[in-house]
Amino acid sequence: MDVEQRTERPRAADELATLAGFLEFQRDTLALKCAGLTGEQLRRKAVPPSELSLLGLVRHLAEVERGWFRNVIAGDGVRLRWGTGSPRVSGFGVEDADVEEAFAVWREECASSRAILASAESLDVTGVHRTGRVFSLRYVLTHMIEEYARHNGHADLLRECIDGVTGE
Repeated sequence: MDVEQRTERPRAADELATLAGFLEFQRDTLALKCAGLTGEQLRRKAVPPSELSLLGLVRHLAEVERGWFRNVIAGDGVRLRWGTGSPRVSGFGVEDADVEEAFAVWREECASSRAILASAESLDVTGVHRTGRVFSLRYVLTHMIEEYARHNGHADLLRECIDGVTGE
């Protein structure tokens, strides 16, 4: 993937299309940051003392997609794939992680999230978090953009340390 292949962010659209477009752009940015690297490079914890790796970010964001869209908005109650129960640390351990599996799961969770979003009546749809708090789809979309943007910043630093590649 190159910079031009990322989803175009809407410049004049309704709230749903704008939020969905920005989330897609962030997803594409993560894919771009990981493109062309070997499994060893994707697993590398390149910014000591941090335990973060690009593959760990992919696995973590798959869990975050799963948690917010499938569990909170859709109410599916599915378990985390790699986690210990806390989405804050889920997926980051990558020593024995299968790269193809991680990307396949992430793509599946993104597709599931898109389907849930497409079927929602409005951004006012709500769901219940495991803590019992209620969240709107509007909040979830905004939070997901925030989550990806924050981790894409980490991905920028990791990628630069791995092979010197910089940029959007």
